[in-house]
Amino acid sequence: MTMTDPIADMLTRIRNGYQAKKIRVDVPSSKLVREMARILLEEKLIGNFREIAQPAQNLLRIYLRYGKNETPVILGLRRISTPGRRVYKGAADIKRVRNGLGVAIISTSQGLMTDRLARARNIGGEVIAHVW
Repeated sequence: MTMTDPIADMLTRIRNGYQAKKIRVDVPSSKLVREMARILLEEKLIGNFREIAQPAQNLLRIYLRYGKNETPVILGLRRISTPGRRVYKGAADIKRVRNGLGVAIISTSQGLMTDRLARARNIGGEVIAHVW
């Protein structure tokens, strides 16, 4: 069965993994999902990730990260631009997430990047998700 929104699926699996206190979650792999996982790793919001070869489709195993007292590092995930409603912002219109405590993942002409990097490079793009 084909999936219409793999990004929303990834975010939902991470959210559900944290709610169930899992150590890791498996997500169907794609180039976009790998890039999002790379950004989450650079921002220290996940522990690590690796690709697992499967006969039908490769999986991306994402290791979740917890803080003190087993509290999740990621408190919230929100998909902003959906397949039915794309949201584009110019460099000047990209707002900070949770007053700078969160991260917006932006798809630009130079690839996926955080909102801070997009503002620094003065480029806009499609706002994929907010993570805090």
